Amino acid sequence: MNEKSHLNHLLLLIFATVCLSTSGPLGKFIDMPTPVIIWWRSILAVIILFLFCAYKGINLKISNKKDRLTFFIAALLMGGHWIFYFYALKRSNVAIGMISLFTFPVIIALLEPFFSKTKLDPIHIVLGLMVLVGISILAPEFNLESSQLQGIMFGLLSAICYALRILMLKEHIATYNGTMLMFYQVVILTIILAPVLFFMDTSNITTQYPYVLLLAIVTTAIGHTMFVQSLKYFKASTASIIGSTQPIFGIIIAFFFLNEIPSFNTFIGGSLILATVIIESIRSKKIK
Repeated sequence: MNEKSHLNHLLLLIFATVCLSTSGPLGKFIDMPTPVIIWWRSILAVIILFLFCAYKGINLKISNKKDRLTFFIAALLMGGHWIFYFYALKRSNVAIGMISLFTFPVIIALLEPFFSKTKLDPIHIVLGLMVLVGISILAPEFNLESSQLQGIMFGLLSAICYALRILMLKEHIATYNGTMLMFYQVVILTIILAPVLFFMDTSNITTQYPYVLLLAIVTTAIGHTMFVQSLKYFKASTASIIGSTQPIFGIIIAFFFLNEIPSFNTFIGGSLILATVIIESIRSKKIK
């Protein structure tokens, strides 16, 4: 990869990061039950991605039958990631929800040796400890009734699902188009979540649809697809850590549109967690 090509891929990854950062403020703002939001997000993404694949002539054929199981598990993990994440946002706030989720790059770095021939780097253990300290600052009191702690726990569950999904799909990026991978995952998720429409309140869609559309188009169709596509050009851990600047954009958006101001503990704990982004980015560049 030459310098110009590398820069172009990096800019696309940053653009995907900005798109993905809208998920926090939108997830907090949309007034519907979380599983219903995720179903609408998925069905709209199915339509958008199918039209895009048809327009671009992207092949939707699954060449290996064994890959179907991988796609199904990846869809379940994506559903877990979205649902736990939105619960984290609604139980706490955008800053805590997003920062808790973005422990996933360190989780990926720690788990990657189990999915590939990559060796565990001792620095990733140090970064993992830094993340744990950051989380302890975010929630100084271990009280299960605390909405702050509940938000962090849901955020960590979301991070684990997201990390496992990225690692599972990485080896398939060379074979399949990123948009095609995303299309099948949202199709599966739409089918799995369809029953929630029968026992949860869906009436608010009449007033919330503009924000759900933004979530489906900007965050899901554009952001997630471009991020998965970036794995062709970057290590999973490196791409994820660069993408971890999302909380910064999300907190800024929440400040202007939701009037959310992070607490002092959030700034300190969040800064420590995001410091792992800077350390790993510089370290990865030197290794490269």
